[in-house]
Amino acid sequence: MLCDAEGVKALGDAQVKDEAIEFASLMCSRLCHDLLSPVGALNNGLELLADEDDPALRKEYLSLLADGARASAEKLKFFRLAFGAAGGFGDRIDAGEVRASLDSLAGMSGKVAFGWVADCTTLDRSATRIVLNLGLIALDALVRGGRLDVGLEGGEIVVRAEGARLVLDGEVRRVLAGEALPTTSRTIGAVLASTVAERDGRTLLLQEEDGVLLLGASRV
Repeated sequence: MLCDAEGVKALGDAQVKDEAIEFASLMCSRLCHDLLSPVGALNNGLELLADEDDPALRKEYLSLLADGARASAEKLKFFRLAFGAAGGFGDRIDAGEVRASLDSLAGMSGKVAFGWVADCTTLDRSATRIVLNLGLIALDALVRGGRLDVGLEGGEIVVRAEGARLVLDGEVRRVLAGEALPTTSRTIGAVLASTVAERDGRTLLLQEEDGVLLLGASRV
């Protein structure tokens, strides 16, 4: 009978597994969405290159292919740190690698200046995930470019985005504010940052002013 203690436990375990599978599926959907553009550019470039005999145009297409390959590689490095299990890294991750990954992502559009101030040389896995996911949310909000600054001091995490037009997704905002919503591919980064922060004893920060978005995490 499913109403006995063993049956209730089985139902609970099944629900946890279903939620984990759904979370993993949504994360894969987000990654595929973000990688579709640079990988698609590679495919288009190869098709153009195959049909082109003009040396000048072939050189141009090869340059586009190089750009697409570089963007794909940088995004994969970022996602590995932000979403991956980080099994290949130790308990601590080089802060320089975290900085370089976020700097590279910010620089892809050519419209976002990046700043980094930190009083540490390494980050634990939880802080790494929080920093990168909040940074990604802030970058998504800078729809017309601007400036992204990250500050790490005394265990506090602050991500500041400033631009002529900031657009923070409404569901992402609600998740960061602590509201429980069904997870979607758009909110997966906010859900991950919120979950990791709570597990790590941190409280998320969300402030919006005219042209400025502040995100962060501090110890309770």
